[in-house]
Amino acid sequence: MPDTILVVEDEQDVLDLVVYHLKKAGYHTLSARDGITALAKARDMLPALMVLDLMLPQLDGTEVCKRLKADPKTASVPILMLTAKAEEVDRILGLELGADDYVTKPFSPRELVLRVKSILGRVRGKPSELLKHGELVVDLAKHEVTLKSKPIELTATEFKLLATLLERRGRVQTRDRLLTDVWGYEGEMDTRTVDTHVRRLREKLGKAADLIETVRGVGYRFAE
Repeated sequence: MPDTILVVEDEQDVLDLVVYHLKKAGYHTLSARDGITALAKARDMLPALMVLDLMLPQLDGTEVCKRLKADPKTASVPILMLTAKAEEVDRILGLELGADDYVTKPFSPRELVLRVKSILGRVRGKPSELLKHGELVVDLAKHEVTLKSKPIELTATEFKLLATLLERRGRVQTRDRLLTDVWGYEGEMDTRTVDTHVRRLREKLGKAADLIETVRGVGYRFAE
């Protein structure tokens, strides 16, 4: 059964282009052209991933993202933002709201499909494997994180980032290495994407945030 991707885009030509390339890559697609419809379809169908435009009628993509991440039923649905807003502040805001990736228009359909594959790949856990550090438990098979037996809601990217750091505890991970291993990116990428996700992950870990150590000028390390 192919993964279902919900594409939310108000421009019909862009919507058709994205849907065409996703179907060509073997995905099943749903579509919506406004924020209200997008929310309803996401809650009813629980897609494997959502490609979300920001400038939408009725309810903009930023608000759609906020509401989905605030709802336990849809909080784990990965979101790839696709938008004409190319400023750094817009990209950082999108990532801070819980988006897993951010693609600006004009875009390469091939790159978009590769990023979709990369996000979905991060969601898949390794069967029957637990990573533990004290009272922090990362269940790779169930894609769940608990701290003192209480669940912590993470996005797919935050989960992969935490699991990667925990698997390599005590070893410094450069920002470029994390971009390659967590995001699946090669070549020139903005390493501030890593910093934004680490900051958000620390906030969710609360008192356990100090487990992720900053190695100034290099990257990050999970405490031994």
